[in-house]
Formats: sequence, C-alpha cells, structure tokens
Amino acid sequence: MYDLPPDLPRLRTLEQQLTIWIGHVRAAIAAAEQQELERRQAEERRPPTPDWIVELGIGQGSPPTEVHAGHCHAAGKRRRAIDRNQARALLADGIRACAHCRPDTSLGVLG
Repeated sequence: MYDLPPDLPRLRTLEQQLTIWIGHVRAAIAAAEQQELERRQAEERRPPTPDWIVELGIGQGSPPTEVHAGHCHAAGKRRRAIDRNQARALLADGIRACAHCRPDTSLGVLG
C-alpha cells in the first residue's frame, strides 16, 4: 500500500516527525492569515484618493507649484488634497497644470 516501515518503533518515530511538520505548517498558515488580515485592515484604513491635489514647493509658506488629478503618478511628495473649486482657482491664478494628468482639461480651464 504505502512504503512505510513495518515495525512499531519506526512508525512512532515517523508519526512524531509528521506531527512536528504539521505544527510547522499550521504556524505558517496562521502567520499568512495574520499577514492577510493586516493587509486588508490597512487597505480599509487607507484614506480615499482625492479628486484633485496641489503640489507644494519648498520654502516659507510652501507655495503651490502644480495642480494634479488625485490619481496622478507624477505628483511629488509635498502635496495636499483640494476640491474642484480650489483646483480651478489655482489654475486660473496661473499655477501650472500637470502635463501628465492634464487637470486643466478635466476641469475645463484652458489656458
């Protein structure tokens, strides 16, 4: 049937080894389940992507430098969320529109 040893001592040794392996597998499963739970919780806690963002410059007052759509990959790290009206006002004031996501086109503000 199976290639198992015929005598009881070797069968008991095999049983102990398999019990240890089952413990390792169960611990790995528990760790993977915990990691998946933490990933899902982090995803749920992540704030939603804003519709519009303004990239901020360096220096006193961090002046706005560029307007982006919220999903834009080209936006820098210094940024804050803004609403549609603020984005339109910044573009109307001459703040540069991102050349990648083209918020001026989406907002209907053509320069």
